[in-house]
Amino acid sequence: MSKIKEAQKILLQLGLPKAQQNEMAALTLLALCQVTPKTAWHEATRVSLGVSPNPRRESPAKQMGIMGFFEKVYKHAYAPNTRETVRRQVLHQLTQAQIVDYNPDNPALPVNSPRAHYAISPIALATIRTYQTSQWEKASAAFKQAVGDLNSKYQKVNKNWVSIQVDDIDMNLSPGKHNEVQAAVINEFKPRFAKDSRVLYIGDTAKKDLYVKEDEIRELHIPVDNHSKLPDIILYDSVKKWLFLVEVVTSHGPVSPKRFFELEKLFSSCSAGKIYVTAFPDQHEFKKHAAEIAWETEVWIMESPDHLIHFNGDRFMGPR
Repeated sequence: MSKIKEAQKILLQLGLPKAQQNEMAALTLLALCQVTPKTAWHEATRVSLGVSPNPRRESPAKQMGIMGFFEKVYKHAYAPNTRETVRRQVLHQLTQAQIVDYNPDNPALPVNSPRAHYAISPIALATIRTYQTSQWEKASAAFKQAVGDLNSKYQKVNKNWVSIQVDDIDMNLSPGKHNEVQAAVINEFKPRFAKDSRVLYIGDTAKKDLYVKEDEIRELHIPVDNHSKLPDIILYDSVKKWLFLVEVVTSHGPVSPKRFFELEKLFSSCSAGKIYVTAFPDQHEFKKHAAEIAWETEVWIMESPDHLIHFNGDRFMGPR
């Protein structure tokens, strides 16, 4: 069995959710344990690594970082902009599961510091070193008893959460009508009206920046650091160079003239053609806000997914 498959079995046994048992998560575990295809699990070691390669680090392992290890040791090269996926969809969960320590060498580092680093936790390392020995079952059970089972915790908390898939990654949005409409925008609106677009940003009512393609957003000169002012969802069609800015309305307002002006100013440095969309759950919610909707924008209603309402007067959907 390959080391990647073995790492996936370890993650399963240590109680990680299914989404964190994939190849990327397995490679991350291998990198943090410095386990190569020829390294035995009992030889796993603890080293603090950044996500991206950094030639200024003080040792070859630290210079490679986690993603450099993927490529150089296991010949799995991911695009540089995947580092946000590694952080948000692997390392955050491994940290929650107490398998990984965040900034152990300098806990005072500010959030989003370029010196941010991760290391396998001592208790996880001791447990992982027993893999493929007679002590593994006992050790893995003791680990879960000591720190808990993240998959079970997620199932308790997330039983009503809204599931979506972006770039083959399963994600959960916090419960509520707002995020049900957000999921519908990804699952229903996008394949109908923006089928060649990529998801660049998804907010969440509980965590504003659930999914962010930071490198692509920066290339488009979108102020990624200003999350509080971004629309709920950003889609980008790189062939047409169309940017879909989607606001979801369940309690807060639509793309009104005021919001239109704010977004125009916020995205003033972005040369892509901008399409403003307000998404509603149903006709009832739409009628409550119809008088507020700005001209030159679009309306999509979740309960009637095949149709758009064009508040533009001169043409069908497209940038102005």
